[in-house]
Amino acid sequence: MFPDFLAAAVDFTTLKVRPEAFTIPAFNLAGSEWGPFALRWYSLAYITGIAGAWFLMTRMIRQPGAPLNQKQLDDYITWATLGVIGGGRLGYVLFYNPDKYLADPMEIIRLWDGGMSFHGGCFGVIAACFLHGWFARYSGLRLLDLVATVTPLGLGLGRLANFVNGELWGRPTGTDWGIIFPDAGPEPRHPSQLYEAGLEGGLLFIVLTLLFWFTPARLRPGLLSGVFGIGYGASRFIVEYYREPDRQLGILSSGFTMGQLLTLPLIAAGLLLIIIALVRKPVCA
Repeated sequence: MFPDFLAAAVDFTTLKVRPEAFTIPAFNLAGSEWGPFALRWYSLAYITGIAGAWFLMTRMIRQPGAPLNQKQLDDYITWATLGVIGGGRLGYVLFYNPDKYLADPMEIIRLWDGGMSFHGGCFGVIAACFLHGWFARYSGLRLLDLVATVTPLGLGLGRLANFVNGELWGRPTGTDWGIIFPDAGPEPRHPSQLYEAGLEGGLLFIVLTLLFWFTPARLRPGLLSGVFGIGYGASRFIVEYYREPDRQLGILSSGFTMGQLLTLPLIAAGLLLIIIALVRKPVCA
């Protein structure tokens, strides 16, 4: 009666998914060989997430009382892209694997080898919001509310790409149910990438979208950002109990993972933003 994946372990290789969305074979041009070139799903997730965020925000700023205009938004997207990539990479280096990169600093720029931190990327985006807002003379906090509303789209796509890559798998399920990932041993494991895609991607996107379009939340600076901080932090904290800890760190002496500890300031900041947003008077539409 139940689908196979709810009744028994599934071998990941039988799903026939590949990290590459498509590959251009090697070819000869002007006497030189070029390629092969591959576009990976993970890269495509970043591209689609940023493009999708711009598309949605373009429509959001048409609402009365929007904090910035189309030109300012177009300029900001460049800042945000740099913030996501630069902050995500530096966050991974500092939080998860500092010894490796201290030994060989040139490894930091090898983005194609993987290694990105959401928390670092989040800091990069926040910095981009306030810096661009300061230079362009508009409210960085209100821009952050718009960014927070659309960010779950990119998060969900990124977690789906993690699953397709067969990486960041979950802990053993302890039963016959789960997915057997190629590089994770013979035990069935939780598909924690899909849990994260559903919670911090799908569910959080729905909640924030409904708040923006069907309530006055967009007129209370910091409210949407606060909901995002609490929603993402709580989702990540819960899923970390099912996700395999980073090999180089494991479970810390506190009993938590690094991912869980890094969500605590985010939850606290989210709660503070919500309180401030509700105490202050709303802006005029």
